[in-house]
Amino acid sequence: MSAYYQELSAKVQKSLSAFEIKSEHALSELTIIVDKDNITDVCEILKLDSELQFDLLVDVCGVDYLNYEGDKSFPARFASVYHLQSVSLNHRIRVIAFLDEEMPIIDSVVGIWRVADWFEREAFDLFGIIYNGHPDLRRILTDYGFIGHPMRKEFPVIGNVEMRYDHEKQRVVYEPVSIENRVIIPRTKATDNRYINKEKANEE
Repeated sequence: MSAYYQELSAKVQKSLSAFEIKSEHALSELTIIVDKDNITDVCEILKLDSELQFDLLVDVCGVDYLNYEGDKSFPARFASVYHLQSVSLNHRIRVIAFLDEEMPIIDSVVGIWRVADWFEREAFDLFGIIYNGHPDLRRILTDYGFIGHPMRKEFPVIGNVEMRYDHEKQRVVYEPVSIENRVIIPRTKATDNRYINKEKANEE
């Protein structure tokens, strides 16, 4: 970890000393893992602390770690992830809160960053994460009658039903999926021309 991130990590640890957090440097960004029950308290401190000033919520997204082949130490299948930035101090942080698989629920941060409204609705729609206290937690990308959450890894890629407009009934109807689920196997090997001359030069 660079000196810059070490300094930022120390500031975050100091400001959040009242909470049990785990921090790491991953993908050129400081990441902290917090308990889901403390998410609003942690986020308020990250925003209001004079040394941190994470005043911009860049994104809120869900993650499904089902069958994840990497680190096996994840305490839960689902997580709600927050990407924050300080506009004035020009630094970023990633906040991860793991959720219960049977009931993935966490407090909403709309009261801290108003922009979280649609982000949380998207995570609710696609992953089924419930944001407690959200002012209008409805689906935002799928149809209101949609069943399931399409970004969960057990959800079929082709979906469960398809919809079309029926002219006789003069309404939209749902039917079983008619698409055949295929596994596409490439039959040709792509060649990257950028490296052909280099390979020939090495052979010579």
